[in-house]
Amino acid sequence: MTDSTLRALSQPEPQVADPLHELLRQGARDLIAKAVEAELATFLAQYADQRLDDGRQAVVRNGYLPERTVQTGIGDVSVQVPKVRDRSGGGARFNSSLLPPYLKRASSIEELISWLYLKGISTGDYQEALAALLGDQAKGLSANTVSRLKKQWEAEHAE
Repeated sequence: MTDSTLRALSQPEPQVADPLHELLRQGARDLIAKAVEAELATFLAQYADQRLDDGRQAVVRNGYLPERTVQTGIGDVSVQVPKVRDRSGGGARFNSSLLPPYLKRASSIEELISWLYLKGISTGDYQEALAALLGDQAKGLSANTVSRLKKQWEAEHAE
């Protein structure tokens, strides 16, 4: 009996629940991309006069870092940060001030978490509360994450 009767079911196409919300997220993606490109242009302008022995520019654009998502007040927004290559070996690195490395959520979400905590939401109820406020994309905020943030707030308060 090597023939299996199990067949994969096709998944229904996801429907946009709120076209306005999707439009806002697309606008946020575009605006973030333009702002990061402007940051990169400023960064590359600082190194425009540095040349290699053969006349080529020492610091050049070199594609993008892998796409990632950032939790915002309008839901998850996909972002891509450009990267640069320093051919001279001088160690020039581009880090966006708008999208620093390892940024997972906007500061407004961090403030929302502390507000919910102060209003008495237990750490186990955060996922449900944030899903109600931010939609189903509000993931990655487990009870452990909230507990870690609580310790961080306590340390800041102690200072």
